[in-house]
Amino acid sequence: MTHLTVYYNQYYQTLSKMTDIFFNSPNWQKELASAVGDVATLYELLDLPLPSQYHAPKKFPLRVPHAFIAKMKKGDPNDPLLLQVLPDIAETLPVAGYTTDPLDENNHNPIKGLIHKYQSRALITVTGACAVHCRYCFRQHFDYGANLPNGEDVRQICDYISNDKNINEVLLSGGDPLNINNRRFNEWILSLSNIHHIKTIRIHTRMPAILPSRIDDELLAILADCPKNIVMVLHINHANEIDDVLAKKCQQLKNSGVVLLNQSVLLKGVNDDVETLCQLSHRLFDIGVIPYYLHILDKVAGSAHFDLPIERAIEIYWQLLEKLSGYLVPKLVQEIAGEPYKVPIDVYQFQRCT
Repeated sequence: MTHLTVYYNQYYQTLSKMTDIFFNSPNWQKELASAVGDVATLYELLDLPLPSQYHAPKKFPLRVPHAFIAKMKKGDPNDPLLLQVLPDIAETLPVAGYTTDPLDENNHNPIKGLIHKYQSRALITVTGACAVHCRYCFRQHFDYGANLPNGEDVRQICDYISNDKNINEVLLSGGDPLNINNRRFNEWILSLSNIHHIKTIRIHTRMPAILPSRIDDELLAILADCPKNIVMVLHINHANEIDDVLAKKCQQLKNSGVVLLNQSVLLKGVNDDVETLCQLSHRLFDIGVIPYYLHILDKVAGSAHFDLPIERAIEIYWQLLEKLSGYLVPKLVQEIAGEPYKVPIDVYQFQRCT
């Protein structure tokens, strides 16, 4: 048998295994595998002319599933969902005050995979992967390679949390914690459920809006069986992200005992006006999700083009208070490195615009 024959035998054996894995994977994993990662393909799918020059970064590249692309308006280069995921050449421009670690997480990383900044809460980066690469992501420069916990790290993380009785809530984050499969997700849920003083497990995710098929029956059963309070914080920035499919998934999550909240980021050109944010709050409430936080943009390198002056953010917030019932108004907050909590924005620091 020649070396070439051996090579091709090994190649086809590997290809056969990969094909078998693909066709036996859950639908959401197949959708995830076919996510668009090419800027030209995205333009074509949206019936947009490809610019003569466009940004296609190798680090933190375009990544967006077809399910989210389907919510975008074809032929509209300013579609608010498109703007959240489309790489922009402005990302390459250095801007003073915008850093790779805006929340100083590297100095609150006592164990691989664990971030502990707040007294009663600890955060676990269970994965570095996301179904979508949001261009304003504050962890786009985070060293996930040095922070992905293996089996031994999981034990150390749980020991750390077990030994700190001040921690009563654990956040599963990443990346997106629902990017891992149900087996691994369940291992985390079971491990944390065994810690007596943990009252709540909080899951921060974009998955229900980005890839709703991820909310499958097996995941719902895992969440329903968990003895701890389960809170899921969705990351939805615009009402156009909400459709009937997402509404159905949210109802299934609620039926499984999950408390649903939403946090948004205030983004220039996407949702920086009162009518857009009012529509978002109403649509969230329609599907059983409570508006929770409206974040001032974290000053991460590459995102400055999404930022807007604090005066404008406060002006928008006063208008929200006028137009919405109190339970529909999210808290306007900013995360500041070194502070032991999310900092509420002082809306009285600038004179209210009338």
